[in-house]
Amino acid sequence: SLPQTPQTKSFSTIFNGEAGQEGSAESGLQQDNALVYRDGNLVSGPLDALIQHMVPTEVYYPDRAYLFAFLLSSRLFIKPHDLLAKVRSLCETQQGLCSTSGGSSHPGQARFAEHLVQLLAEWTETFPYDFRDERMMEHVRKVTQQCCAINPSLRANVSSMLHNLHPRLTALEAYEKSLENHSASIDENFTDISEICPNPAVLAQQLTQVELERLSFIGPEEFVQAFAKENPNLETSFKDMKKTHNLEQYVQWFNRLSYFVATQVCKYQKKKMRVRVVEFWIETGRECFNIGNFNSLMAIIAGLNMSPISRLKKTWSKIQSGKFAILEHQMDPSSNFSSYRSTLKAAMWRSAGATDQRQRIVIPFFSLLVKDLYFLNQGCSSRLPNGHINFDKFWQLAKQVTEFMAWKQVTCPFEKDPKIISLLQHGPVLNENALALASFECEPPDNNQEKERCKNLKADVTASN
Repeated sequence: SLPQTPQTKSFSTIFNGEAGQEGSAESGLQQDNALVYRDGNLVSGPLDALIQHMVPTEVYYPDRAYLFAFLLSSRLFIKPHDLLAKVRSLCETQQGLCSTSGGSSHPGQARFAEHLVQLLAEWTETFPYDFRDERMMEHVRKVTQQCCAINPSLRANVSSMLHNLHPRLTALEAYEKSLENHSASIDENFTDISEICPNPAVLAQQLTQVELERLSFIGPEEFVQAFAKENPNLETSFKDMKKTHNLEQYVQWFNRLSYFVATQVCKYQKKKMRVRVVEFWIETGRECFNIGNFNSLMAIIAGLNMSPISRLKKTWSKIQSGKFAILEHQMDPSSNFSSYRSTLKAAMWRSAGATDQRQRIVIPFFSLLVKDLYFLNQGCSSRLPNGHINFDKFWQLAKQVTEFMAWKQVTCPFEKDPKIISLLQHGPVLNENALALASFECEPPDNNQEKERCKNLKADVTASN
């Protein structure tokens, strides 16, 4: 969870209109005159002034929501290791961080050192993946040594901070390796998932297991860095940083699930079997909806709407169209997904007041979330005409990412079935052309366009053999 600091209000309070009201403790920082406030809320400022605003003193500690918003979006303008270097430099010149050897500090300096270690602890807690970079860890080692020289009682705090950081980075490495290993060892034998998991409610629970595990490894900064990768003109480049690809892996999981659903349908020559499989997935989608797993639901709908499946008219004629229509309506893209957005708000409201873990689950339709955050990133990355950074946009992005942080921290309440999960993540899927061919084998082409497509696909197969 996000770290609490006794001096600050909760995120929800701050993001509901009180952002940036840090009180009088910071009045001694003259550089804060460069920051622009509107109705008591910080809305813009030059990068240097915003960096100064996060530097603690003996009497000032930055607001927790400010820290999160700034650490999240400042990487569009300055790399994390450069930011930490700058903070360290300011602490050395303004607070005498490096001028003290053990035993000669005064009480004010001891309090400042405590605040600085607290700042590092908060940074490692909310953005642990920043510390995969050895340059970051070098700064951490030097700063914590300096702080402990000023205030030896901080050694326990530093030890606790590093103790909490290490397992998170180790777990990330293990997770990344597991994804690499499995991608190299996909089971090529087709298995009908409804044979090993005949209950759609159980399958929806196992899909939720996969979703929550993959969500849990996405760092908040990945939303900003994914945007940065697509915008080479930004002031920072992440080419020299160790990449974290959990966000991209999660998007790939959505695509895989869609193709998996389509493959499961097309693998059957008999219409009766295809009807059963389609109805099974519709029911699984409905169970995902009831759980609050909107990402799997949308992937299932996308799979059933792929042209190799949607063209199977004889199959669909035997299926109760109403069941699928209800699901499609919930995820209707018209009016910018207004129906889904209303449902998501209701799920968030349910989650916020829930004590039962099952009621807390909210797994958003991820591609739409990324798209929403992409537009906010565009606002964050553009400087105002006076050269200031638009901190109003920083607040907006931080608010949305904070919601995501709450969703990804939910513990999955369902029992894990490794066999089902392995098939979902590593079972064979047909590619686009193979699906199209399988579809034509299920129900022959019924117009000239389909006949031409089928002929070309068969010719490609013959040529490749």
